[in-house]
Amino acid sequence: MGLKVCKFGGTSMADGNVILRSASIVQADNERRYVVVSAPGKRFSGDIKVTDLLYACSDAADAKDMEAFEKTFDKIRVRFLNIEKEIGKNIGIEEGMAETKAAILNGAGRDYCASRGEYFAARIMATVLDVPFVDATEFIRFDKDGILDEITFELGAKIFEKYPRAVVPGFYGLGADGKVKTFSRGGGDISGAIVARSVMASLYENWTDVSGFYACDPRIVNSPKSISELSYQELRELSYMGANVLHSESIFPVRSAGIPIRICNTFRPEDAGTYIVKTSTRDVRENVVTGIAGKKGFTSITLEKSLMNAEVGFVQKVLSVIGRYGISFEHLPSGIDTMSLVIDNEFLKEISLETLMQEMREAVAADKIYAHENIALVATVGHGMAKNVGTSARLFKALSDAGINVNMIDQGSSELNIIVGVENEDCSDCIRAIYDEFFK
Repeated sequence: MGLKVCKFGGTSMADGNVILRSASIVQADNERRYVVVSAPGKRFSGDIKVTDLLYACSDAADAKDMEAFEKTFDKIRVRFLNIEKEIGKNIGIEEGMAETKAAILNGAGRDYCASRGEYFAARIMATVLDVPFVDATEFIRFDKDGILDEITFELGAKIFEKYPRAVVPGFYGLGADGKVKTFSRGGGDISGAIVARSVMASLYENWTDVSGFYACDPRIVNSPKSISELSYQELRELSYMGANVLHSESIFPVRSAGIPIRICNTFRPEDAGTYIVKTSTRDVRENVVTGIAGKKGFTSITLEKSLMNAEVGFVQKVLSVIGRYGISFEHLPSGIDTMSLVIDNEFLKEISLETLMQEMREAVAADKIYAHENIALVATVGHGMAKNVGTSARLFKALSDAGINVNMIDQGSSELNIIVGVENEDCSDCIRAIYDEFFK
């Protein structure tokens, strides 16, 4: 097929034995030439991810709580020493940990601290595979606004010309200030996509602990239908709405180059997995809906004003209010004299809802403004929806029959999705009702 890039997630790097399993997957296919790894994840229920321990270390260092720092850092050190012992190779973990500890205490920063899980994991995998280690800071660049710089791909191409095989740590790169900068959580998937684009891979394999995407969360519906193939657009919609198999931003580096992604199971490598492609070849007549995903914890703010549609700049004035607080909105459903903003509750931790609503009211002299809290958004996604008459009718009848009240409806202009807002406590029932209608 050609050159492949493999990315192994936290569960695939959790301990020495799993790392050896992941390495054997790479070695089983000579086309798997570049490997990107995450920090070690949970080994068992109740375990703590290394990245979470590193963030706790950073917080303790910032708070000058040396007792908490020493206790937490020792857990990380022991975790990596155990991995070194399990793989039976001397990686130099003890010395590396001492250098890392000193750097953190000397003010290397939160992102540097968080990145060390991937750094040491990549050092270990490179030793196991006996291939070069390439630090992500050598080619992944962020601009002054923290956005991935396009020069990354040019630098990456030049770096990998030197190395026919390599292991790269995921999750971080180099900021405009010359310091280590991380992506958002789960950003190792983005790193893998960057390497795939840099080397113009024929396939980007993302190895995790599930055998691809399912039509909905298997924790909500027992044994849901697996998805053999979906488009970049469908992936983006489902990932953003809570289908956490792959980071929603990881498609951007590979989409422009048309590089397909395959989701694979480290613990069941024989499974076909899910392919993510530019244009799906599925028969949309038989697959009206591709998948359903839901996410809790939103607030809808609704403004009412007579002749709103005739007022130039109305929406801009409202958005300028949330913009001052660094708040982005999820959806913006509107009517002739009404407009609603759906906001993630995470943004309301820094400013009270009452203050935000008051500023909006004053900005546009709204006749009325009110909020609906604790909303869950459920997205029904699929290219086949636009080509099948009655999809919306089936969806809303299913919700009506299940006794679920819909507080908000929003359909994308591409007709790729229908999003409904329901009470948080109705989220799972909503997903089950839609799944039963379209998949059973």
